[in-house]
Amino acid sequence: MVALKRGSTFAVVALMLSTFLAAMVRASDHLDSPATVANPAADIGDVYAWTSPEGRQLNLVMTIQGHAFSDKVQYVFHIDSGKVLDHTTASTSIVCRFPAATAVDCKLGNADSASGDPTNPAGLEGHNHRFRVYAALRDDPFYNNVKGLLGAYQTANDSIKNGAPVDAAGCAHFDAATAKAILDQMGHTDGGSAQNLLYNWTVSAIVISVDLSAVSKGGKLLAVWGTTSLSGRPLDRMALPFVANTLLGIAPFSTDDASGELRQQYNETLPGNSARFIADLQKSLAFQDSLDGKCGNQLLAAPEASPSRYQALAKVFAGDRLWVNSASTVCTQFFAVELANLAGQKTLASNVWRSLLIAGTTSGITDGLHQDEHPPSATVFPFLAPPDPHGVNH
Repeated sequence: MVALKRGSTFAVVALMLSTFLAAMVRASDHLDSPATVANPAADIGDVYAWTSPEGRQLNLVMTIQGHAFSDKVQYVFHIDSGKVLDHTTASTSIVCRFPAATAVDCKLGNADSASGDPTNPAGLEGHNHRFRVYAALRDDPFYNNVKGLLGAYQTANDSIKNGAPVDAAGCAHFDAATAKAILDQMGHTDGGSAQNLLYNWTVSAIVISVDLSAVSKGGKLLAVWGTTSLSGRPLDRMALPFVANTLLGIAPFSTDDASGELRQQYNETLPGNSARFIADLQKSLAFQDSLDGKCGNQLLAAPEASPSRYQALAKVFAGDRLWVNSASTVCTQFFAVELANLAGQKTLASNVWRSLLIAGTTSGITDGLHQDEHPPSATVFPFLAPPDPHGVNH
């Protein structure tokens, strides 16, 4: 029951990257802009959303890179609801502040509030019993072979610099040997087995289980996104996977000033006002489409090699909300709602995000990893595993 969004002419994207949780929508946005790097207590790593097996609660998780919450930062889950994909008519916010290290004050719109110590794994229940919240250190459930990906991107960029032809849509045409080298780099780390850069990462996690009836006033289709702000100034927003640190910037994971500034502007912009980032997203989508040596096979890519080939998918990423069909209690796929509308897809495998962007399939492209070292739970609150005794603070 995860998913994302689709307009009259486009669709796609939500989250549950990989087989990590058979019911969780997720994203990844670690260390994406100067403002978040400078404020780790406001740097959202991931946002997750899924319904409980009995269909009564929406479960939400926001991971924060810092190992402590800030008393100056406001942490917000936004839940928009509607009856039609890409059209929501009601919005509910769950706003949390931390006046002290072991004290939280969360408000579920005007329906409920919870104040007190949120570190008990059982959770702190709202005064009106509409939600419960947990907030403390947990293991980061995301996993990513970043070194392998960087190696793949470097191989592709070197080939482009050496004269690989680039078509009118911005997609590079690699020969078979180069495409094979790119995908081989992607699935390995330093020539060996794939290694998880996020191995034993410890993060601060805000975990909430809220009554669906409190957040679905507009309908059963829910669009979820998270934000942090400092003194009223937006610092970070998070929904879809890898948008800021991979699809925005000069290159994926680039650290130049211009890329950082672009990502910061994106984080400060509301989903409905993000059309100005579509052009930049199209350039990155063209690069992703090229990595298997076959241009035009990306999800939603237009058949002709024109500058607008990647516009439909770029609009989806610019809109940046996670979609959950709360009428369903089982979710085993990435892009579930969108793909169901597009082609009746029922089952998706791991590395779906990469497969859809590179090959237009739901499997076949991998970074060599298939699960986190500390698997989370989809059913047992607070879902994420406890921090590893040897956990890393990034």
